[in-house]
Amino acid sequence: MLDERKTAILGAVVQEYIATAQPVGSTHIAGAPGVAVSSATVRNEMAVLEQEGYLVQPHTSAGRIPTDKGYRFFVDHLASPGRLDAATSAQVGAFFSAAHVRLEEMLLRTSNLLAHLTSYAAVVVGPKTEAATIRSIHLVGLSNQYATVVVVLGNGTVENQVVELPDETADAVLDAASAHLARAIIGSTMASAEIGPSGDAEVDAVCRSAFDAIRQVSSDDHVYVGGASWMAGAFDAVEVVRDVLHTLEQQFIVVSLVRDIVDRGMSVAIGIEHGVEPLSACSVVVAPVVVGGEHLGSVGVLGPTRMNYPQALATVDVVSERLGHRLEEG
Repeated sequence: MLDERKTAILGAVVQEYIATAQPVGSTHIAGAPGVAVSSATVRNEMAVLEQEGYLVQPHTSAGRIPTDKGYRFFVDHLASPGRLDAATSAQVGAFFSAAHVRLEEMLLRTSNLLAHLTSYAAVVVGPKTEAATIRSIHLVGLSNQYATVVVVLGNGTVENQVVELPDETADAVLDAASAHLARAIIGSTMASAEIGPSGDAEVDAVCRSAFDAIRQVSSDDHVYVGGASWMAGAFDAVEVVRDVLHTLEQQFIVVSLVRDIVDRGMSVAIGIEHGVEPLSACSVVVAPVVVGGEHLGSVGVLGPTRMNYPQALATVDVVSERLGHRLEEG
């Protein structure tokens, strides 16, 4: 554990580097609140902090910058979640009060809101639809070979998928299949629904195709990434930006990253702590979305390790809480 003076100096270095993105010198830190020692003393203490792995000097003549270990100490011991200002809190409240749209649209808008509030990339992982109750199901013919199956679920999700029909399927067969599906699965969940025989081989074939298609879609993760373009200005190295943007495009990696952090009981993963090598220059701040005591999704932001942790923690917490309330209200 660091003593009081080293803690104050490390905290001042982290805060200054977050604000300026420039290496921090001892002269500047000597005048920081809570330090109140000479620049020579600060220089000596910074050298010790460097030896212990909390700081690093990128160039011989430059000041020092925090390491991942330094950021971790700052987050664990110095950075409690901040408070959103009144205007931002009102903006979040107004957003969710007006969010009377389909679930998918609300989650997408939430990711964009979070990105706008933090200036980082935002990730929203929505609830899986497998456990949602089926409210309605319809088959809509597109031609004599294709139809769209549309399912409305109790969590507000609307799933739809185009299915190929047996050759020259008549409208009457399609209507009968739609009615049979409705009788069989409305009130069930996507995971538990079962479709028995209708007594008509053609109808049964259409029902199987439609339900297999919609069940496959419902097992997919709903993940929305907003503000990825913010990452382009967050790093000096083009290679880092390329790696980050490429990784954010891979849905499976993003979902696994967020879920792993939440499952480990963490709210902040710094640098390589999250285990995704292409994002080693990034930190992730996440919070679960809880509805009725059940963890149904997650929200988070991804930015450079020099992110403003108090602001990110406060914003993610408020947005996750309000999203949970909105989902609970239906």
